[in-house]
Amino acid sequence: MVVTNNNSEHTPNNKELSIQISLNGLSFCILQSETNTISFLKNFSFDKKQSPFETLNQLKSIFETEDQLNDNFTSICVIHVNELSVLVPKPLFSEAALADYLKFNTKILKSDFITYDNIPCNDSVNVYVPYVNINNYIYDKFGTFTFKHFSTVLVEQILLIEKNSETQKVYAHMASNHFEIVIVNKGSLLLYNTFEYSTSEDFIYYLLFAAEQLGLNPEVCELVFLGDIVKDDAIYTIAYKYIRHVSFGNRFDNYKYLTAPKTNYSDFTLIKSF
Repeated sequence: MVVTNNNSEHTPNNKELSIQISLNGLSFCILQSETNTISFLKNFSFDKKQSPFETLNQLKSIFETEDQLNDNFTSICVIHVNELSVLVPKPLFSEAALADYLKFNTKILKSDFITYDNIPCNDSVNVYVPYVNINNYIYDKFGTFTFKHFSTVLVEQILLIEKNSETQKVYAHMASNHFEIVIVNKGSLLLYNTFEYSTSEDFIYYLLFAAEQLGLNPEVCELVFLGDIVKDDAIYTIAYKYIRHVSFGNRFDNYKYLTAPKTNYSDFTLIKSF
């Protein structure tokens, strides 16, 4: 989705900005496209889950203190992270039925603005609720920008990585209190879902339940971690206990970094949104 206005105060340069919006934190990344360099990469975590109104105030505060975010940008991408999304096969999609797709698996309000992203590589449409107050703020501040749902970027990029694969893989993208599962078989998407968790036991329960529903064998399929996780984490330990093949993913990017990511699989959607 692209939002435009007639704001002519900002002169474009060679910098691109990606902003990831979650009620648990905010992430920012600046790409200098002429030199293929990530010049700014920073994450801000909240002590507790915020409301969309509180998240907007946090965003405004960060823009007031981080000078690099107030530059001129050739493009801006806002990534909305929430559970208010559903994938719909393109042949079954109707723009007139957006609310109908969402109401069966998530709670929405009549006042919610619903939109969608096309995912051509999967011949599907991602229907979701963005944070409208965030979009309005970015619109007023910068003018033209693009926005997507987090799962759009995640599914697209994993399918690109797996397009020539001949195996089954279960991707788990980890955040502090939620994770996303993307299951692929020979490059085709079998399942996408998101779960909130508090303990490593919560995580392995949801993971094994999803695998069981698809008839996947934990002795055969490979679990690939992305996001905020390292080998010493309890999540990794319990996963390795129940699943034979466990590994960490890779963004497979070729950027130069002034501020390096924590790992080569962290900040996956933020960096892959360019």
